[in-house]
Amino acid sequence: MDCQELLDILDRGEDYTHQFKETFSNFDKLAIEISAFANSEGGMIIIGVTDPGELKGLSKEEVGRLNQGISNATTEKIDKQIFVKTEVLVCREKRILIIQVPRGLNKPYAVNRVDVWVKSGADKRRAPIEEVLRLAQTSGLFYADELETDTALSDFDSDFFLKQYKKYYKEELDKLEIPLERLLTNIRLMKNGRLTLAGLLLFGKNPGRIRPQFSIKATFFDGNDISGYHFKDKEEIPGKLIDQFKQGKNFIKRNLRLKQKHKNFNAPGVLEIPEDAFSEIVANAIVHRNYYINAQVQIYIFDNRVEIVSPGNLPNTITEENIKFGVHIERNPTILSFLEKDPLFSYSGRGSGIPSVLKMCNQAGVKVGFSDDKQKQQFIVTFFR
Repeated sequence: MDCQELLDILDRGEDYTHQFKETFSNFDKLAIEISAFANSEGGMIIIGVTDPGELKGLSKEEVGRLNQGISNATTEKIDKQIFVKTEVLVCREKRILIIQVPRGLNKPYAVNRVDVWVKSGADKRRAPIEEVLRLAQTSGLFYADELETDTALSDFDSDFFLKQYKKYYKEELDKLEIPLERLLTNIRLMKNGRLTLAGLLLFGKNPGRIRPQFSIKATFFDGNDISGYHFKDKEEIPGKLIDQFKQGKNFIKRNLRLKQKHKNFNAPGVLEIPEDAFSEIVANAIVHRNYYINAQVQIYIFDNRVEIVSPGNLPNTITEENIKFGVHIERNPTILSFLEKDPLFSYSGRGSGIPSVLKMCNQAGVKVGFSDDKQKQQFIVTFFR
């Protein structure tokens, strides 16, 4: 970084990825700032400037003391080591210390083994337990779909499971000579005598009654504004995940226009957005959403676009750009392991889905956009009509 780049950052002010500090006398506070960035998207701590962004500077002795404090904070104060980069920049005869904090790959990072901090706009805040669990999930420590619920075997749709089991594994369950509860435990649909979240959502008798937040809400707005009060169509879609997929896909399909692909007026029309493309994205929203976030998958249809909104951000090193090349991380492996076997689910999976969507839409002349909204904790795929 050069002086002009620093001045440009200071002129813009503090934000989600930049924090200004005159100095640190308490290295617990320094550890909090570093861990908050590591638990979020990474960022830069600029020391030797005031909160409004005015250059104040540091002495050589102060820089030495701070470098020692950075080493102590990252190796002793934070429970997992974070490797930061430091740089001393002289700008307008003022010595400035810059700390580059990477996005953490082993979240959550706790200060003194107690407090987990995350960024909130230009500030920071303590993370509640639900958010700590979500951070742990991004590191693959455990998965939301494997957590047990408060539902018993009586809430399990055994007839549906036996039918699906035969379809998925090409064998009769009674030939295994194993009790149903033991089998469900082995395949992570039960835990400690209770259904896991995967067991409930895949094979529960009425998952929408027990976990209504894990459903789909579909709305066709009159116009292009989400704040409009007039709807052309809307539907709440609870139930088993395979049923949510089919109904969500059908909601989009019935509200799209048909266009003539050939000059022959009598030729059958085709959907303005390829069905396999939006089906793949609905499937992705179901199997890759963050089930630690109590929110519905949203399908928004506007006059000029279709948006499919999945709760949760892209995990770890996945970005809007590298997903286009098939890079992926499995967030809910148990749910995925069952649904990808179902021929009705139409899921390409294993990283091939997004490249296929882009190829289909490119051939159809349909623009596709991806947005990973960090503030709202949503991943949005937009098909432009």
